[in-house]
Amino acid sequence: MSTTQVRVERRSSQRFEFQLPVSVQVADRKGNGFTQDLSGRGVSFITDMNLSESDALELTLMMPSEITLGDSMRVRCRGQVKRVQALDVVGKSSVAVHFAGYEYLEASDDPKANYATPVSSHADEAGASVHTFDWRGTANLGHR
Repeated sequence: MSTTQVRVERRSSQRFEFQLPVSVQVADRKGNGFTQDLSGRGVSFITDMNLSESDALELTLMMPSEITLGDSMRVRCRGQVKRVQALDVVGKSSVAVHFAGYEYLEASDDPKANYATPVSSHADEAGASVHTFDWRGTANLGHR
């Protein structure tokens, strides 16, 4: 008899490993971060903001075409913090958020938004999406 443990995937949508800039707003506080992975139902991101489980927040980011199944689009996501894990880097945390909803934004909705978009995309040997960004001419997102 085998005692091999079977792991069941509980996520209901595919996750993509994207490192994308994200704007974060919790009540009257604003900050920034970078995504670790992203799906149509949630995100894991790194930030230096002080967040707690169950915080309601808004995230604004460029949702890639792999998730929209069309063009990459800027979206504002409303969600709730599900997990906060301190990282070895002082002041940084990994935050998991479940989306309650999101809305697509027109480019003119936020004239200050200056997100980097991929200049090339391809799949690596394992089939994962790989994106190359040109950050020249992009605002310093860490110091807005």
